Amino acid sequence: MSWQAYVDSSLVGTGHIDKAAIVSAAGDSTWAASPGFVLKPEEMQTIVAILNDNGSGPAVDKAFSDGVYVQGERFVAFNVEDRHIYGRHGRTGIIIVKTKQAILVAHYGESQIAGNSTQTVEALADYLIKAGY
Repeated sequence: MSWQAYVDSSLVGTGHIDKAAIVSAAGDSTWAASPGFVLKPEEMQTIVAILNDNGSGPAVDKAFSDGVYVQGERFVAFNVEDRHIYGRHGRTGIIIVKTKQAILVAHYGESQIAGNSTQTVEALADYLIKAGY
């Protein structure tokens, strides 16, 4: 399956995510994305720094104090652990999960249930890790 197919079918196609992207674990390239869902290079680098802090460190502290930005929108970080970042902005949110080689960045809208969205992204991450990605 292509990276774009994972975005289209395994994330957005489930109905639990409204837009998503898959970027390299280094945060230097976008492998696939929903139309118009573009992360700025500095946003990708910040996400990589947070995930590389493994749940605690200066980048994680900054995420909790300043938020996490995706497409220029600020999300309040409420859960940051070894492989994931969860953030909210009103009734919408982001779920960011790192695999061995990629970072899944997913957005859910007001009409979607955060728990279902989280489960969808985490399940795809688990599958990709088992497949060596």
